[in-house]
Amino acid sequence: MEILKTEIVDVKVLKPKVFEDARGYFFETYTEQRYREAGIDCHFLQDNESMSMRGVLRGLHYQTAPHAQTKLIRVVRGAVLDVAVDIRKGSPTFGKYVLVELSEKNKQQIYIPRGFAHGFLVLEDYTVFSYKCDAYYNPACERGLRWDDPTIAIPWPKLDIPFILSEKDKKQPLLQDI
Repeated sequence: MEILKTEIVDVKVLKPKVFEDARGYFFETYTEQRYREAGIDCHFLQDNESMSMRGVLRGLHYQTAPHAQTKLIRVVRGAVLDVAVDIRKGSPTFGKYVLVELSEKNKQQIYIPRGFAHGFLVLEDYTVFSYKCDAYYNPACERGLRWDDPTIAIPWPKLDIPFILSEKDKKQPLLQDI
């Protein structure tokens, strides 16, 4: 596995070693020992999966303590533009983001530690998005951040269709208000 550096040192993009031949491919999506050796020392408790159509924008979501979550994310089918926004007060990268394309083709993963808001834009129909969490979901600790906050200025690509957001995601607060 290769670890690709990002502009925020705590967010890591992971490129697995893929074995391909005429039959198809094989790779390890997660091996705790190998990830620990790579500096990702996290015990995951829950796996989640969603399927979305092109143009769906989910996020930016996070959970507060004591149920804040570290996530290890990958795309099983299709493609997304994935984003992690640093919301750790006092962090030198507060309000900065990492933006990466995850797809079934590149098989990359993104590791997002606690203290980040997370979201993604679906680039292909029937995209299957999978992620591990190190804490259980707790609705009382669920929070969000506006996907189009002008102070963060995520360069979401223009699609030939409007973005599809949940009513809740349309009403999330700005970074300055969290």
